[in-house]
Amino acid sequence: MGLELFQYSFMVRGLVLGLIAAVIAPLIGVFLVLKRYSLIADTLSHVSLAGIAIGLLFGLHPGLTALGTTVVTALGLERLRRSRIYSESALAIFLSGSLALAVVIFGLARGFNVNILNYLFGSILTVTTSDIYLIGALAIVIGVAMIIFFKELVAVTFDEEAAQVVGLPVRLINTVFIILAALTVAIAIPVVGVLLIAALVVIPAVTALQLRRNLVLTIIYAELFSVLSVASGILISFYLDLVAGGTIVLVMLAIFVFVSIFKPAIPGKEKEAGA
Repeated sequence: MGLELFQYSFMVRGLVLGLIAAVIAPLIGVFLVLKRYSLIADTLSHVSLAGIAIGLLFGLHPGLTALGTTVVTALGLERLRRSRIYSESALAIFLSGSLALAVVIFGLARGFNVNILNYLFGSILTVTTSDIYLIGALAIVIGVAMIIFFKELVAVTFDEEAAQVVGLPVRLINTVFIILAALTVAIAIPVVGVLLIAALVVIPAVTALQLRRNLVLTIIYAELFSVLSVASGILISFYLDLVAGGTIVLVMLAIFVFVSIFKPAIPGKEKEAGA
């Protein structure tokens, strides 16, 4: 019975896609949390909903239009941040504006022959082989970029002014990072849906940061929590006939609560993970 899931090709594709997202999301999520910019995942997810609506309206691939609008918006957010507009204000502007646009478009085109709930809460049942190839390619791009810019990103995350003083290209690094965050949001849409993307990106990172380890170990723990949550969430949803996206997030929250209660007390470790 334990292997029954693997008899269904759509579940195998969903599991593969879920694990890809589970590996990539914490890489971005840890830095988003440390930069006090974790709400960007929620903002970009709402922007992606507007992109999906635009794609459906004009008969384009909704995943690609969501990707395009998310990347463009991410660049806009970074530009606003550099122009000294408060980060929270910029996020609120884009979140509310994109959500309003999506609602209007969906209202104008009620004849969409598509289940909007699949985009709102995810649907691994509809994952195709081409989706896996596309998202796998995006995941490789994100992973390689994070490896290339890792040291510079760490420096900018913990002390942007000091990084600028020593000559690091801070603006370029922040721009690359915000684009990677947008790509990560696009990857996560089929797994947990637009409304739950922030959870996939942020919760494993916050859970790992509670353990007060150094940055590398924090990322490793976040990866473990994320992969465990996605894999077990998909399995539970399959055997109990539940919505996969919501189940994954509930498992993440359960792990978060468990770690919060039983985390080891390690004095002097607070600063190692930037907490």
